[in-house]
Amino acid sequence: MSDRVEQALANHKKGYNCAQSLVCAYCDLFGIDEKTAFKMAEAYGLGMGSMGTCGAVTAMAMVAGMKISDGNLDAPATKKESYKKMKEMTEAFREKNQSIDCSEIKGVTGGPVLRSCDGCIEDAAAIIEKMLLEK
Repeated sequence: MSDRVEQALANHKKGYNCAQSLVCAYCDLFGIDEKTAFKMAEAYGLGMGSMGTCGAVTAMAMVAGMKISDGNLDAPATKKESYKKMKEMTEAFREKNQSIDCSEIKGVTGGPVLRSCDGCIEDAAAIIEKMLLEK
C-alpha cells in the first residue's frame, strides 16, 4: 500500500469524509493546498450528501480534473480527455465494487453491504494511482 493510500485512510480516521480523504491525500501533487481541497470536497461525502454517487468516486473525478485539466479558462481543450479518463476510472470502481452508488454500496437499498467506506477509499486510491499517476 502506497504512502498516499495510507494517508487517505488516515484522513478518514481523522474525520474527513470519503471525498476529502482522497482529495487531500493527492492535492499537493497538483499545487492545491489541503485546506482548499478539504473545503471543495466537503459536500461530496455521504454520496454527495444524498447517498448518491460514492464520495470516493467523486474524489476520483476531482483528482482527475486536477491532473488532466489544462486550466485554460478562455479555450478549455482537455474536457474530452478528462471525461474519457473518468469513465475508465468509474468503470474500474464499478467492476471492483458492483456499484458507484453510495446507498447500494452501503446496503441501504436492501441488498448486502458491498464495501466499507475505507474499502472504497482504498479502491479509489488504487485506481487514481494506476490510471493517473503511473508513468
